[in-house]
Amino acid sequence: MKVIGPLTDPTAYGASASDAFHLVIPSIPGYGYSAEPVALGWDPVRIARAWVVLMQRLGYDRFVAQGGDWGAAVTQQLAIIAPDHVMAIHSNMPGTVPDDILAKAIANAPPPAGLAGDELNAYRQLADFYTHHLGYAVEMANRPQTLYALLDSPIGLAAWILDHDKDSYEMIAPAFAGNPGGLSRDDVLDNITMYWLTKTGISSARLYWENKLGFFNVAGVKIPTGVSAFPHEIYTAPQSWSEKAYPKLVFYKKHDVGGHFAAWEQPQLFSEDVRATFRSLRKGSA
Repeated sequence: MKVIGPLTDPTAYGASASDAFHLVIPSIPGYGYSAEPVALGWDPVRIARAWVVLMQRLGYDRFVAQGGDWGAAVTQQLAIIAPDHVMAIHSNMPGTVPDDILAKAIANAPPPAGLAGDELNAYRQLADFYTHHLGYAVEMANRPQTLYALLDSPIGLAAWILDHDKDSYEMIAPAFAGNPGGLSRDDVLDNITMYWLTKTGISSARLYWENKLGFFNVAGVKIPTGVSAFPHEIYTAPQSWSEKAYPKLVFYKKHDVGGHFAAWEQPQLFSEDVRATFRSLRKGSA
């Protein structure tokens, strides 16, 4: 866990002079430098409860939160279980998919009548994901310990990270083909090295086994929310779904570039969206 701040010169990070803040970056148990869980039950709900305790111990009774990937699931739970402490959230992998549409996408059924534009595109992305690219998550959710090669072989770990699903491959491959876009070759190797040195290839898979929540379903968040929709995310959340899923949607932006790990791949766009979300909250309460 890192605590950065206060940022005495936030303009150096693209923010205005009034945007000084503390930034707390916790690692999910079993990831990065956090210890592996030694007991059952460390799912996104329990992790969210732990984050509330963490923030209070650091002296923050009121705070905002941001998440993508598993962080998105934890952040949504923060909003649900601790609305008295969490002022607002931002997500780049939001839960916006209506239940009936999600069920059809999982079954790879024909698109429901009436879908068009961004909604139809999102449906097709979801159907493709559940039909062709969910194998890694199924394996980790059912038999995470069988992936022991991720601890035994750096080549095995690199192969898994580079090509465990379509989105990761499409995002990472250009960095090794002379056209890095948002990522460089060193960025990718640094990420693999982090997993290897901390021996978290298996412990990070455990969260798939613990989790009982859906990935993209509407969760019932009632506090102010911002959404960033990137084209190469697992699905690009339409504004129409976002407005229904988050009744207090204060920010939405659809981007032309960027993928699943937006904070890593497109940090400038990502940070601008996060600041805009929480800045709008500040203006609204002024």
